[in-house]
Amino acid sequence: MTFDVLITGGRVVDGTGAPAFRADVGVRGDRVEAVGRLGAAEAAVRINAAGRLVLPGLVDCHAHGDAAVFDPFVQQAALRQGVTTFVLGQDGLSFAPATSPASFAYASRYFAAVNGPHPHVDGPVSVAGLLAGYDGATALNTVYLLPHATIRFDAMGAAERAADGDELRAMLRAVERGLAEGAAGLSSGLEYAPGRYADAAELAALCAPLGGLPYVTHMRAYGASASVGMTEVVEIARRSGAAVHVSHLHGPASTLLPLVEDARRQDVDLTFDTYPYLRASTILAMVTLPPWVPAADPDRAVAMLSSERERLAGEWTGRDDLWPRITLSHAPGFEWAEGMTLPAAAAEFGAGPAEFCRMLLVETRLQAGCVQARLDEGPAGEESVRAVMRDPGHTGGSDGIYVGGHPHPRGFGAFARYLGRHVRELGDLTWEQAAVHLASHPARRFRLPDRGLVRRGQAADLVVVDPATVADTATYDKPRSLAVGVDDVLVGGVPVLRGGELTGATPGRALRPA
Repeated sequence: MTFDVLITGGRVVDGTGAPAFRADVGVRGDRVEAVGRLGAAEAAVRINAAGRLVLPGLVDCHAHGDAAVFDPFVQQAALRQGVTTFVLGQDGLSFAPATSPASFAYASRYFAAVNGPHPHVDGPVSVAGLLAGYDGATALNTVYLLPHATIRFDAMGAAERAADGDELRAMLRAVERGLAEGAAGLSSGLEYAPGRYADAAELAALCAPLGGLPYVTHMRAYGASASVGMTEVVEIARRSGAAVHVSHLHGPASTLLPLVEDARRQDVDLTFDTYPYLRASTILAMVTLPPWVPAADPDRAVAMLSSERERLAGEWTGRDDLWPRITLSHAPGFEWAEGMTLPAAAAEFGAGPAEFCRMLLVETRLQAGCVQARLDEGPAGEESVRAVMRDPGHTGGSDGIYVGGHPHPRGFGAFARYLGRHVRELGDLTWEQAAVHLASHPARRFRLPDRGLVRRGQAADLVVVDPATVADTATYDKPRSLAVGVDDVLVGGVPVLRGGELTGATPGRALRPA
């Protein structure tokens, strides 16, 4: 037999949950052609996997790489963790479908500290147009979710109210059109504006056309208040019949896991993703602004931050517990402050934390980002992270944000941390379970039937992992440090990482669900 690529001498962890077995993997074109004893076969490219594991390409179920995926360094950061596919369009906010300059500007500006500017699109774009731009332009595959808030703004602007009949019908048409053009589900961000103004009835109506594809939600509440978010999730699922996937589920395991089980008892098809860190990262406006500031309208918000200084100061009185937990990740025009806590940056600037925060939001036009230490930071939080990841509904999602000079390290280390710390060191998952949680389970959830397994006929997204050395090196102090232990990766049968370095090949595709 002759192959284009032959991976020899490794142990295959095939993604089914079955025990790892020693086998070679032969690739022809973009498919796995054979798995077995193939060492005598000829191949244009041979990869020696002796002492290593061969896994299906991992799927990052929550990545803010909508624009960053074109950056070679971001591609390398993902591939060095074994990630071959990003699921984009998260938290209800992304670039398409935007039918007017105003809605495109909203999606771009409001989430500027999360998604960053798209390098190839600068105006209204359809889902089909956005997906076409990913094909053959990156080393990673992408999957796209329809962003609810972008669709809502397109239909009714920044209105802080329930949708009327005409507006809901316009949103429904946008969902149906986006699904027809290749989207793999609908996402919402119910702590962001204007998504937070939608009620369960609106969201259930928009979920109705999903036809088995998931409703992916940044819930209205997490942590100790997660019952608020999960109660709404269950209501939306039961009213629409949709499958549900909860984004970045975090909080006390003693609260979360009973809620997950209760949803299952009500026949809700529920999965979720987590990242193995205790700190969060988002836009500074969401963490700090009171709800009366119209964050979805940056011009009005900035004007109010200037005209309502006394009211804002009153709202922020007594928030001394919050400011030290905020580290600035993205502060355009104030790059010197990136990586500093908000009080330290304020002291350097010569102001109090509240006034510096207000000024920073005004000067950046709300386009500042932050890393935030949560109140569950500590041993109890770590134990909850470990307990939640062991649930069979769990998948991995980095929630990676690549914007700014000092981002959260999760985008550069989450999956390597899963493999190195939680599989090898702590035993929270076996290698076989990790391949299910991080590859085959996500592929099933987003209806990618030819991904997630090392099996003849499957797409050849393959990762060679050194089980003894795979680890994250990114830290809160040095967040852009690349992972180690994954040196060889194929995407669509094409070597994209050799010796830990990019080959320059860009076989990635926007994957449409079956």
